[in-house]
Amino acid sequence: MKISTKGRYGLTIMMDLATRYGQGPIPLKRVAERHDLSEHYLEQLIAPLRNAGLVRSIRGAYGGYKLAKSPEEITAGDIIRVLEGPISPVEFTDEDNPARRDLWKRIRDAIATELDSTTLAMLIQFDSDGNTDNYMFYI
Repeated sequence: MKISTKGRYGLTIMMDLATRYGQGPIPLKRVAERHDLSEHYLEQLIAPLRNAGLVRSIRGAYGGYKLAKSPEEITAGDIIRVLEGPISPVEFTDEDNPARRDLWKRIRDAIATELDSTTLAMLIQFDSDGNTDNYMFYI
């Protein structure tokens, strides 16, 4: 399974909002500037995240976006499924060989387990050495 720019940039948006959780709404323009990404593209990604109940939008001069839940309650799996669809390395339902079908299922389940056990809180606390002692933002 290859995660596209939709999934990667969506994770970037959500991690950025998570680092600023509790500070009020964050304009998408600021997120785009901080990560040198297209604001227009991020606008396309934020809509499905909002529709899925992962972010809330606040209108007005001081508006923007904020997480709908705490960073501890949102997983990488939540975000990837919204933006990429079901997690599966191959379409295995048509697989005739039971050994290969079982292999594809185990790979799918392993990927889903990792994504579903990794919260935004964990991602924003991860440093380049793999420690979660320091509060840093890497992606």
